Amino acid sequence: MGNITIVPVWIIQDVLVLIIATLMIFYIINNEERPKIVLMQFICFVFFYASAFENVAVFMGSLGKEGFYSYGSSILMIFNVPLTVPIIEFLIVYSTLRVLKTINIPSWTKPFITGLSAMIFDFSLDPVAVKQIFQTSEGIIGRWSYYPLPGEPVIYGEPVMNFTGWIYIAGYWTAFILIGEWWHKKKGYSNLIGYIYPVLASILSLVCLVSPISNFFNFMGPFFTRTSNMQWVMLIALSVISVGVLLLAFIKFWDRRVVSSLNYRKDFPIMFTFLGFPLVNTLFCVLGGYMEILWLVILAELLLLLGWSGIYILSNKLFSKDKILTTS
Repeated sequence: MGNITIVPVWIIQDVLVLIIATLMIFYIINNEERPKIVLMQFICFVFFYASAFENVAVFMGSLGKEGFYSYGSSILMIFNVPLTVPIIEFLIVYSTLRVLKTINIPSWTKPFITGLSAMIFDFSLDPVAVKQIFQTSEGIIGRWSYYPLPGEPVIYGEPVMNFTGWIYIAGYWTAFILIGEWWHKKKGYSNLIGYIYPVLASILSLVCLVSPISNFFNFMGPFFTRTSNMQWVMLIALSVISVGVLLLAFIKFWDRRVVSSLNYRKDFPIMFTFLGFPLVNTLFCVLGGYMEILWLVILAELLLLLGWSGIYILSNKLFSKDKILTTS
């Protein structure tokens, strides 16, 4: 029998993600109008979209290809990727979309805002994961080990474009899911369409992800190389565009009715995704002594807190106002 890699820190992190994922499933069942369809989205995102591109990158990394990465062992794995990796990615995308539904902003803005949310969340997660390196029975293993190209622009050992990537990775999925929901509604909420569109969304998102479009977003490929500073330019450009869309959405939002309010107790899995996970990452950052990256993790946490608090206050305030106007 081979050695079993046991890293207590990773076990705690994985168990926490699995607990929140379970609570999120209960939340979906209790709060979504069509919970089976949303759970189908969960399954398709995790197994047909996120784990697919993660496994390809890990496979390339295992072949010694520079520019890819590998993961340490986890409690549950989807081939070479910890199950909790695509799960937490879904949690942040779903949570963002769920919150955005409460304020009824224009649908075209949601892929940009969801992408921005995912990127900020990634700044609270990846820098810590890269630093978590332990000596085990199998040797020295990192929670997440990236192998950047020589001369490639990096942020604490991680290519700049990996953060940029979450803007379009989440954006692709959001766009196709919204189209699927529109199609589902147009067809009278047919069960067949409801079960088909999440599968199609994952396939189309994956096709876009591996297309030249992604490299254009990463570093304006093929006009520039991956080792150029265009990675920084595209990160800043896409971030500014996404923030601009967010501000525009909120300006438009004032002319729209609020669908529902947020509640700390009822929406606990959503709240914990935005605030709890970044706080846990901050604690592990401090306990691990990774002080070099602490400022970045805390900054991401504060931005997510600001976003959640702002939407929480506005949705509850305007929802109460709408109720008064409706009853008067």
